[in-house]
Amino acid sequence: MGQLDYGVIGNCQVSALVSRRGKVAWCCMPRLDSPSIFASLLDEEMGGGWSIEPAPDSSGIPWETRQHYLRNTNVLVTVWSSGRGDSFEIIDFMPRFEREHGYHRPSQLMRVVRPLQGIPRIVVRLRPRFDYGREEPRITPITGGAVYQGQDTTLFLKSDAPITYVLQESAFDLKESLHFALSYGAPFEGTLRFDVEEQLDRTIAYWRQWAKHCNIPFEFQNEVLRSALALKLHIYEDTGAIIAATTTSIPEGPEPGRCWDYRFCWLRDAYFVVSALNRLGQFEEMEHFIRYLQNLCASEPSRILQPVYGIGGEKVLVERELPWLRGFRGLGPVRVGNAAYKMDQHDVYGEMVLAITPTFFDRRLDRTDQGQALANVQQLIEQAVHCFDLPDAGIWEFRGTKKHSVFSKLMNWAAVDRGIRIAGHIGRHDLVGEWAPVRERMRTDIEQQGWNEFVGHYTQSYGGDAPDAANLLLPAYNFISYRDERFQKTIDAYDRILRVGRGVYRYRTADDFGVPKTTFTICSFWMCDALWGAGRKAEARELFSSVIHQANHLGLLSEDMDPETGELWGNFPQTYSHVGLILSAMRISQAWEDAF
Repeated sequence: MGQLDYGVIGNCQVSALVSRRGKVAWCCMPRLDSPSIFASLLDEEMGGGWSIEPAPDSSGIPWETRQHYLRNTNVLVTVWSSGRGDSFEIIDFMPRFEREHGYHRPSQLMRVVRPLQGIPRIVVRLRPRFDYGREEPRITPITGGAVYQGQDTTLFLKSDAPITYVLQESAFDLKESLHFALSYGAPFEGTLRFDVEEQLDRTIAYWRQWAKHCNIPFEFQNEVLRSALALKLHIYEDTGAIIAATTTSIPEGPEPGRCWDYRFCWLRDAYFVVSALNRLGQFEEMEHFIRYLQNLCASEPSRILQPVYGIGGEKVLVERELPWLRGFRGLGPVRVGNAAYKMDQHDVYGEMVLAITPTFFDRRLDRTDQGQALANVQQLIEQAVHCFDLPDAGIWEFRGTKKHSVFSKLMNWAAVDRGIRIAGHIGRHDLVGEWAPVRERMRTDIEQQGWNEFVGHYTQSYGGDAPDAANLLLPAYNFISYRDERFQKTIDAYDRILRVGRGVYRYRTADDFGVPKTTFTICSFWMCDALWGAGRKAEARELFSSVIHQANHLGLLSEDMDPETGELWGNFPQTYSHVGLILSAMRISQAWEDAF
């Protein structure tokens, strides 16, 4: 059993993590980035949680759990079984299904508990704590439920379980299915048993229909579908924003300090997510994200984009520590907010042009806003050109220094390159003529200053000698060929310096907190893609297999990994990691037409 043995459930409005033993250990309402109502993930005593477990008895007969998702859904099932034959299951989901005017996705968590064998005795411990565990709510029993009242937060529980036993945390016999609906702000409406079961059926049907429309590779189908379903849960549908991960402050490794809040929309990460979903044939998410981006561009009169925004477009994400929470495994600090919003990360302009580019070429996409899209591209390219000669914090968000980051320069180049392609496609030859010499100047600059002949590889920054795994993406953006001699040498050097054990580091030099102790999961997939493109296919498949086998029992990945033990670290589930899995799987899989 690993330390991140959790499943994620959600509905593109809210989400939750459920432990292998069926405890809700993390949940924020009414939005993905709201203060938590359950946070035992970060402090078992103060955080609050919701467990449904076998009642203690004197027999000493052990209980075991197993956990799985219902096939091709985000509906999670935890099964408890005892040595004497008793068993029951917990079905956890957040409702999501189509209605006449959009999707039903309330801020609700639903749990169905069903006896499977015998008459198990269970205990329900429902202990919400508001404002990241700082506020204990006032509890008022009502007919068929309870109200949990805080200063600014109200939860309503509706259940056909014995409410007295639930509130007293007393043991009782489970003789029939029980239903729990925990709602934020307003009570659950409808006939509990009938409506919860109906919403469960409709939620299952929704997820299976969504999964059915994914274009998956022949190999690694389970891994790709689970990754796709996990990515979908990180989309805040109301605005189109995409969060980087479900959690805050799971540390990057077994060391203090590297704890960050990832429940915001990094424009770079969001581009990677929509690009992966596009490869799977899911385009709605990209269209929604582009609308989110257009709103950001319209609200930035300076035309300068932050690297990260709130899911409602919030610009100020004040970072603060919560000293009353011990942190994950006691490793703090727990932080909310993220100071990265104040950083200069110049690669963002390239990723945003790349995100918009398909709207000019793919006839399946909504083309009604193409004029606005072109205006946004011109604005983004203008900033990419302006930033090209300036240092920045880079893709890895160094807090204490700015450098002329090679990856940032690459993405500035990519912005201009894609702009030229767009302009040529729509007949704007004036823009082609304007941008073409700029693109060539950028290329020459990167090749002259981003390559270090002495060490024999592309470097993290101009004039440096340190490697950076982000440079493995140079051919992915058509800057050079995978078979280019310089890139082949870079792969060899990076394989020697950055690849250790089961994973690949971002870099091996000290940053603001010292030398990193864990590998960065998406970098392993970037190395896999680079090896495959360079013709080293057996090595690529070996590395890919090594990484996916470190996923937890449900196929979910975090941000980081211990290269020796395979232990997962970092915020969870991590969109970056699952994007890497999807794109690598689609690259190295046997083709469907060759499979039969």
